[in-house]
Amino acid sequence: MPGGDYGEFGGSLPAIASLNASYSTSLSLPSPYLFSPSAERRAVSDVRRTFCLFVTFDLLFISLLWIIELNISNTVWDSLKTEVVNYKFTTSFFDIWLLAVFRFLCLQVAYAAFRLRHWWVIAVTTLVTSVFLVLKVILSNLLSQNAFGYVLPITSFVLAWLETWFLDFKVLTQEAEDERAYLAAVNAACERAPMIYPRAVSDGQFYSPPESVTGSDEELDDEGLGRKAVTAQEKEYVRQGREAMSVVEQILTQEDNWKFEKNNDIGDSVYTLEIPFHGKTFILKAFMQCTAELVYQEVILQPEKMVQWNRTVSVCQILQRVDDNTLVTYDVSAGAAGGVVSARDFVNVRRVERKRDCYLSAGMATEHDAKAPCQRYVRGENGPGGFVVLKSSSNPSVCTFIWILNTDLKGRLPRYLIHQSLAATMFEFMSHLRQRITELRSHRSHHHS
Repeated sequence: MPGGDYGEFGGSLPAIASLNASYSTSLSLPSPYLFSPSAERRAVSDVRRTFCLFVTFDLLFISLLWIIELNISNTVWDSLKTEVVNYKFTTSFFDIWLLAVFRFLCLQVAYAAFRLRHWWVIAVTTLVTSVFLVLKVILSNLLSQNAFGYVLPITSFVLAWLETWFLDFKVLTQEAEDERAYLAAVNAACERAPMIYPRAVSDGQFYSPPESVTGSDEELDDEGLGRKAVTAQEKEYVRQGREAMSVVEQILTQEDNWKFEKNNDIGDSVYTLEIPFHGKTFILKAFMQCTAELVYQEVILQPEKMVQWNRTVSVCQILQRVDDNTLVTYDVSAGAAGGVVSARDFVNVRRVERKRDCYLSAGMATEHDAKAPCQRYVRGENGPGGFVVLKSSSNPSVCTFIWILNTDLKGRLPRYLIHQSLAATMFEFMSHLRQRITELRSHRSHHHS
């Protein structure tokens, strides 16, 4: 839309739809599972290494106990001759040590050398150990010889079952979990999983927020068309919206402290900033070859149209319009990566302001009676964030776009994995947005010609 026409629409475009808080939220959603699959994975997981260490301990501990037992009545060599050369099932401890060697070899070959991901080898070793030890205790005279007649069989039995428990409940489950997360990342990367942008539910006429004059309150509408916060709850929403806006404005003033993370070929950059009480916040800064008004309308004013340029399976409902600048939305992001990552829902309060040199849309998580957390979805939570479109003072046909994102997807997703993926998510969003702007321009030029 040419800059000159903007004034006619400024008062009537559905700004409030823009308030779709979800939008800024859910941008991060599926791709958090995109945590670069190219990242190196450990050849042997930490938990598997611990298991192999424990198997080694099993052998060494049984060996130590047997050597002590050999030393009790005679010298080690005499005892070795008695127990090994003149081996008798009923009186010798040598076979219990051989059992430990058998366990050690089988488990290390299977789970360290071949990195087997199944429990059958340990099932065999534990079954053989258990049966042998029970028969040994029943049929032999070990218990009458000395205390080791009790200690060695019991220790072997306990260690064998501890190994089984460790492998089945720790190693295999942990590795399966890691594998699912990794595959989710690979799938998402392969499919270039479309990011999740909720669709606005259009119901009736929306208001474009009046231009904000510093220091003024928003009670500008004499004709009664404007909405004003009345109840204590509405005033709380307005307060939250203003709080989110003030954090966003503070982030903008602290640009010197932004920590550079990465950039792409086009020159878009992602930064991070640690915010007190809210943790790591991601900031995308991009230069765009179009007017600030055009980005404002596409990203902030008309989220219901986003479905046209960013496919999504999600919901955005406007739960409440609080005043001309503030509203509460409910958003549901679809599950990602073939259902490995379950759907998330969000309740957000959002504030939009138009200023002379920029457009701001800021929001954060809130609560609303109409949408209490339910069992169907994991409830995500956003810290303060939003979109800023800065006009250029020298050239009105270009602008700077900034997206500030602070999100906690809750559930069981490791935060570092989500953080790894966010830059990729943000760059992907910019490519979709640029494509949308290009399409709009070509459509318009075609229309004019």
